[in-house]
Amino acid sequence: MTSLKKQVMKRLEGVMDPELFISIADLGLIYDIVCKEGDVFIKMTLTTIGCPLFPTIEKEVKEKVGAIEGVKNVHVELVFDPPWSMDRLSARARAMMGI
Repeated sequence: MTSLKKQVMKRLEGVMDPELFISIADLGLIYDIVCKEGDVFIKMTLTTIGCPLFPTIEKEVKEKVGAIEGVKNVHVELVFDPPWSMDRLSARARAMMGI
C-alpha cells in the first residue's frame, strides 16, 4: 500500500457512520482506493441501499481526505456490488457491536 493510500485509509478511520458511530473503514464500507497524481478515487458502499445519510458521509470523506497534503481532488463512487455484509466488519467494529 502506498504512503498516500495509507494516509487516506487513516483519515477514513475518522469518518463515523452517523447512526452506528463506528468508522466507515471499520464497517468495511471502503471497497477500493486509487491515488493518481493528486486525485483520490474512493469506491465505497453503504450498509443499506436506501440509506439517506450518504451525502453527509460523502461530504466528510471529501473534507478529511482532501485535507491531506498533495491531494487535489477526491472522487467518491457509491457502489452496491458486491453487497455489503457483516463479514466485512473489522475486529474493532465487531467488539463495539458486541458480536
